[in-house]
Parts: sequence; structure tokens; C-alpha cells
Amino acid sequence: MPITRPALGEEEALAAAQVVRSGWLAMGAKVAELEGALRAALGAREVVAVSSGTAGLHLALHVLGLGPGDEVLVPSLSFVASANAVLHAGATPVFVDVEPRSFNLDPRDLAHALTPRTRAILVVHQLGLPAELDAILAFAARAGLAVIEDAACALGARYRGRPVGGPGGGRLAVFSFHPRKLVTTGEGGAIATEDAALAERLRLLRAQGLAIPAGARHAATGEPLEEEVPEVGWNYRLTDLQAAVGLPQLRRLDELLARRRALARRYDAALASLPGILPPLEPEGCEHAYQSYMVLLEGDRSRRELMVRLLERGIATRRAVTAIHELAAHRVRARRALPESERIARRGLMLPLFPGLSEAEQDEVIAALVEATGSR
Repeated sequence: MPITRPALGEEEALAAAQVVRSGWLAMGAKVAELEGALRAALGAREVVAVSSGTAGLHLALHVLGLGPGDEVLVPSLSFVASANAVLHAGATPVFVDVEPRSFNLDPRDLAHALTPRTRAILVVHQLGLPAELDAILAFAARAGLAVIEDAACALGARYRGRPVGGPGGGRLAVFSFHPRKLVTTGEGGAIATEDAALAERLRLLRAQGLAIPAGARHAATGEPLEEEVPEVGWNYRLTDLQAAVGLPQLRRLDELLARRRALARRYDAALASLPGILPPLEPEGCEHAYQSYMVLLEGDRSRRELMVRLLERGIATRRAVTAIHELAAHRVRARRALPESERIARRGLMLPLFPGLSEAEQDEVIAALVEATGSR
């Protein structure tokens, strides 16, 4: 039993085949259609599709002018891409601790990491649970900082009734379409913003800085269009082939979310009385997307032993989200201990959760946990 499986089927296969038969594989009409569907889902003014969530974070930091000498506050408990993107932009990630049960950035810890060089906060909606945006945005406003949302896992999540990545959040919100995410295009991502000028620049930079899109050049009649490059960019384009695969899933987003939430509730109920295992929380005002379901192990229970016991029964699990400041590539930038990030990184365990997981399969996972913990 895998930890996850993409929600792919015949509709995605047919959509990809249609693009192949069309002869247009690069960024074109399907990418534009995906951007429009995401705008509708998020209620966002602008959405710019890109080649990955990491590429989206890099572009978001770049268009806000962040670079050498600037510091960006980043939760340490996150996938390493959150910090890598800051370094790609030339800025320095400064690690902040997280809350003990939500696994999200702790707004109370921001002041401890603030310096005269701080320019932005990169807030991560970890595993699909919205962070405490109101408190973070209020702190940012007082300190004069930009806010970027790393919403890689949070497509479909809602904070106080509004979609994560839509109006009322940070300057930019970045999503990922990696196979482990709720909607996948294989690799891919998108940036949402209410700022039309930022979106225009993002579209320029994702395509090597070319002022005229490839589709417009190919469709030109009469006088040929002359290319111009007003700014150096990158090749961060999503392809029509990828977008075509993502569109059917996006149309089923509500259904996929409902299934994930139903499975999470079954886990919650089954694990609530299991000693030594804490289910995740869903704070009031937050609607979790449950990209992953991570529990915390209490006491002296060995995570490795538990993982081995489940694997012997054919059940895959994963260790917790990493504490980036403890990784070799980033340890040199660690300025202080971050006890909650370190504790969660050592005690967290992810269980199988994906829309195609049957209730019978989930019952196998629960039974294996009960047996492995000696609860019955």
C-alpha cells in the first residue's frame, strides 16, 4: 500500500492524447485554460502557470525585488524547496519555529527572527493546513514586510471561509502540481496574485523574458512579429501536455477534497483513543486540504520500529516533514535552536492518504497500528 497515489484515470490519458495529436505541446491554449480554471477556483484576479512550485517561489521572490543582503523569514519545518528558493533569489533564509500541533509557522516566533535586513515572510501552509494568516499578515504590516504564501500543498484549503491563495492573503501565493499534491500535472506549479502588474512580469520572466508569447508569434499573419527581450528571464514554462493532465483533476477538486477529508476523519476517530499517537489538529476557521496525514508519536515509541512493522505488512509510511535548519546544506545558516521544529521532525509519521484509498485498505492501516502499538 503506497503512501499516496495520483488521482489519474482515462480522462487524463485522453486529454494528454488530444494534445499530442494537436501537434502543439508547448505552453499554449491548455495552459491558458488551466490558469482560468485556477482563477475561478481561487477567486484570484491573476494566475500564472509555471514549471514547478519551486520555480514559482523563485519567481515570486524575484519580482518582489528580494536579493543579496535581504533576509526572508521561513519556517524550518518544511520541504527544503521553501529555503532553496530564497537562496536561488540571492537572499538569505532565516528559520522560524512552528506551532506544536498545527505544524505551521508560529506567529509569536517571528519577532525573535526579525533583523534590520528582514524584507519578507515566506509562510508555508504545511501539509494542506492553512497557517494563521491574520496574525502573520498583521505582524508583516507592522514590520513593513512582504508576505508570500507557499501553498504547495494547500489547493482547496480555506482560511476563515476564503480559499488559500485567493484575495485577502499575501502578495503572491504559490502552488505545486507534483504527483504528491491534490492536483498533479507530473511537475508544475502556479502563482496567484491580485496584482496585475506583478502577473504581467511573471509571465515575461517564465518565458526567458520574451515579450511576445510563442502562440502569438506562430499565429501572426502579414508582417512577422519581431521578438524583444526587455528583461532576462528563465525557462519556467508549463507545457500544454501537462496542463491537459491537470484540468480533469481540477474539475474534480471538490470531490477529491471531500474524499481526503472523509478519510482523515476516519483516521481521527480510530486514532483518538490509541495511546502514544496524536492525530493532527484542524483549528477553528481552517479547512484542511489533507495533502498528507501526519501523526505525532509520544513517549519513547520508536518511529523506525513502527515504520518497519507496518512495512512488513505491506504498508508504506514516511517520516515527518524535515527541519531544514538541521539539513547539511542549510545547517550553516541555523542561528538558534527551534525546539518544536526539531521535535516534530523526529516524532512525526505520515500515513497513507489519497482519494483512491479504500476504507478496507485504511482499516488495514489502522489495524496494523493497533497491533504494532500493542493496544489490543
